[in-house]
Amino acid sequence: MRKALIVGIDHYEKIGNLSGCVNDAHSVKAMLERHADGTVNFATPKLLTGTGPGDLVDREELKAAVRELYADDADIALFYFAGHGFIEDTGGYLCTSDSRSGDDGLPLSDIMTLAANSGAKNKIIILDSCHSGAAGERPTHPAAEIRDGMTILTASTAEQYAMEVEGGGAGVFTSLFVDALGGAAANLLGDVTPGSVYAHIDQSLGPWKQRPVFKTNVKTFVSLRKAAPPIALTDLQALAKHFPTATYQFPLDPAFEPERSEEQKNDPSIPPPDPEKTAIFAVLQRYVRVNLVRPVDAPHMWHAAMGSKACELTVLGEHYRSLVESGLI
Repeated sequence: MRKALIVGIDHYEKIGNLSGCVNDAHSVKAMLERHADGTVNFATPKLLTGTGPGDLVDREELKAAVRELYADDADIALFYFAGHGFIEDTGGYLCTSDSRSGDDGLPLSDIMTLAANSGAKNKIIILDSCHSGAAGERPTHPAAEIRDGMTILTASTAEQYAMEVEGGGAGVFTSLFVDALGGAAANLLGDVTPGSVYAHIDQSLGPWKQRPVFKTNVKTFVSLRKAAPPIALTDLQALAKHFPTATYQFPLDPAFEPERSEEQKNDPSIPPPDPEKTAIFAVLQRYVRVNLVRPVDAPHMWHAAMGSKACELTVLGEHYRSLVESGLI
């Protein structure tokens, strides 16, 4: 069972309104509901939005929803929040629609306590709010709050604000998060993990912008979503067959290349395409496109084939070949 609570608050009764948090919440919900192939991922995520005076998310409702999220032994219990954040010397807060000063919002320490006491196997907390990097750090309790199975990903450090994209309508962090779930952070199997999401966001923001924060205490990363894999599983599983050792150089010759110029077609020294070899060559070229294989002493695979050279595994190719050989793929 995979559960998700998704919250976006634009409307605040006493503090300044925001403009993109509800949009962000809907985007995250739409991405998490199903995998790329249409199968169910997080079934019926719970969505709370604060859009106006008649649609508020108050502190009591938010805390009750977080408590419900972490109340059982789900495989994954994911909490996403977009809205105002607040910090003071006693810790950080998520501001709800009824917040007046900020420190009357939902304390991050309450969320951490509910997650820490949960029977859920993986507790994932994703916060797109100012000062959200304070999650997992309590000034009055120097010991780490991140218990086994917990992962926190935040838009900014405890000292920073969370920015919106130019023109408003969406948060910078959540836009990158949604892109990551869509496949920008997927591995060759299509899996998008919290670690790969952070790597994508971290690289995209650069050193001079808001800095995302990633804190985790897990033995292995779970997949948040299955994106469309960039290479077929059958091709990936054939990697160890085509390359029996990590350092093997696959020999090529012109019969692997299906394309010929008229001059080459009339050259008796160049053998014609061999259908069996061209089928293998097509797989090798697909490996090249995802950086598993590279030509040896040639700029492109065409030159390697026509010059009777070879191709070999890249470092990434060696890694995936090892996974295949070990029965992990």
